[in-house]
Amino acid sequence: MNSITSVSRNLVSETEFLEILTSYATANDFPFALWRLPESPTKYFLIANQHRHLSSEDAIEELPTGFIFAPFDRARPSVFLPANFLFSFEDGKINVDETPLGARSLNWFETEFQSLKKSTGPKKYASSHCDTKKLCPDYLNLVNRCINEIEKGTLEKVVPSRQHVVDLPAGFDVIETFEKVCGRYSHALVSFVSIPGTGSWLTATPETLVTVEHGTIFKTVALAGTKAYTEGANLKSIAWTQKEIEEQALVERYIISCFKKIRLREYDEQGPKTVVAGNLMHLKTDFKVDMKAAGFPQLGSIMLQLLHPTSAVCGMPLEAATEFLKQHEGYDRSFYAGYLGPVNVNNNIHLFVNLRCMQLLDTKGILYAGAGVTIDSVPEEEFEETEMKFNTLRNVIL
Repeated sequence: MNSITSVSRNLVSETEFLEILTSYATANDFPFALWRLPESPTKYFLIANQHRHLSSEDAIEELPTGFIFAPFDRARPSVFLPANFLFSFEDGKINVDETPLGARSLNWFETEFQSLKKSTGPKKYASSHCDTKKLCPDYLNLVNRCINEIEKGTLEKVVPSRQHVVDLPAGFDVIETFEKVCGRYSHALVSFVSIPGTGSWLTATPETLVTVEHGTIFKTVALAGTKAYTEGANLKSIAWTQKEIEEQALVERYIISCFKKIRLREYDEQGPKTVVAGNLMHLKTDFKVDMKAAGFPQLGSIMLQLLHPTSAVCGMPLEAATEFLKQHEGYDRSFYAGYLGPVNVNNNIHLFVNLRCMQLLDTKGILYAGAGVTIDSVPEEEFEETEMKFNTLRNVIL
């Protein structure tokens, strides 16, 4: 381990290390994922020799160490990156990991260090084709149509979304951008995922979908309602409108209805409370279950099937809202409002809804954002909400 420590900690900075690994993965068309969990000092870099698709029969608790990247449309398969190499970093330095996977990864890097360093150069990230001319229809009209459907009684809530294309600045570097986003948004999962034939996505999402800690504790959240955050604001004095309170309550009720479907009664519910997510504030309720006490050893997999897509990104009733969005939203969400995150890393599973995200193309980025529409919605205000959500990444990149 001493020689590995010498090379990794004394000769290679975290940024250089990430640049070397990214160049290696992209040059060899290997899928990879880079991420940092909320409120964590640790960053991870995973390389897979190849990805595979998961079915509804695959239990996340039984998967090997890896990373999941799932689309919004649950009829499409989730993508799983099994870890061939896994590295972690803290305080600008690589961690020496004594696990078999960590030790193998560090030994490989030590052995290949000189050739890897020489190969560092311009990186072309995997990008799926996207015709940026075919964007979603006028958003104000779309929101008005949503309100009309709610007034008819066919929908209780629906979450229309839109895209926004930006030109990436000259010399755009995703590792530098990733580190800037990490510095700006401590409360978010920050990630960059690149999969040949699938695409490359940068994300800074605040919304937990499923967490399983050490195989015994399940967690999820109801997150909805959006306001701009001003530095130093007293969160206890924030006034939420009835529309925002009801929107968040709908998500809470949806989660509880999922618990009822599996006859789970033993859960802890805390909230709602105002939380900060970068440049925004939301209402959040935390749910927690002791899986052993409740007798649900695979609760993560069960709830993942029931929760996705949540009413926070789709609407209620779920089937009617899904069909409405397919007919009227005007574009394919792809991986926006799907889910992503590490699986069985340090015996934990952390899956998040893919929000505040950007798909990277060659010279452009496509930002995605949506807003929850209820009967009390004002179209212009929903449009402004999507603009605020775009700013999560737009303000860092441009």
